[in-house]
Amino acid sequence: MNVLKLGIPKGSLEDATIALFAKSGWQIKLASRNYFPEVDDPELSCSICRPQEMSRYVESGMLDAGITGKDWTMENESDVAVIADLVYSKVSRKPTRWVIAVPGDSNITRVEQLDGKRIATELVNVTRTFFEQRGLTVDITFSWGATEAKAVSGLADAIVEVTETESTIRAHGLRVIHEMMQSNTQLIANKAAMADPWKREKIENIAMLLQGALRADRIVGLKMNVAKEQLEAVIAMLPSLNAPTVAQLYKQEWFSVETVISEHQVRDLVPKLKKAGAEGIIEYSLNKVI
Repeated sequence: MNVLKLGIPKGSLEDATIALFAKSGWQIKLASRNYFPEVDDPELSCSICRPQEMSRYVESGMLDAGITGKDWTMENESDVAVIADLVYSKVSRKPTRWVIAVPGDSNITRVEQLDGKRIATELVNVTRTFFEQRGLTVDITFSWGATEAKAVSGLADAIVEVTETESTIRAHGLRVIHEMMQSNTQLIANKAAMADPWKREKIENIAMLLQGALRADRIVGLKMNVAKEQLEAVIAMLPSLNAPTVAQLYKQEWFSVETVISEHQVRDLVPKLKKAGAEGIIEYSLNKVI
């Protein structure tokens, strides 16, 4: 039987990734100290590994595909196929940001002022390229963790660190002076695996369902019954991905109207629909929108 080797990111993305796969139709079960979780698909074999290393394993063929950040694929300069952008993180559905930050009391306000200074970061190669492209010479040191502390303690003049909300950076008394790049989660694949018809189809199907699950986030279905005389007025009020679905009720001068809308629109729209004559209004969640 054909089996696809899939990498699941360990760490901050782990829970969000497993939840996304669950919404997409795959149940991945972790066991303590086990790097090979169970999955309810005999055609999948999952491995847990650090997102910083994922692209190397995929490039080498140890994994056929994997979930990792665009930033780490760039950092490793890995020659892989990018199958899909999956914009999610541990706390939001927004891209993450790699920023340059300095101590709050520093007189540095612009990137150019970092010429000849010390920079601490985990993203060494990307950072080096960024400064070289601007003709700036900096001393870049790899940070094994607690990067914010390097600037606070004087071990570095600035740091390059990933953030979503900047709350941790501000909590350490640091100030962002520049956004270096944005990154997001991606599904990547080994190029030889993509040349195999079965693996290619399996990878593309996974991508389709993961993207469908993300697309369904904060979108809901809305269904209601509407009398014939109020039908046009109600339909005119409905936002929709496409035209709403309308079906006549059996032996009635009433219609069932169904549509898909953004979750934040519901609270304002439902009272208006009720006033316009809609009855039996039902809101339901969606797992995927393909």
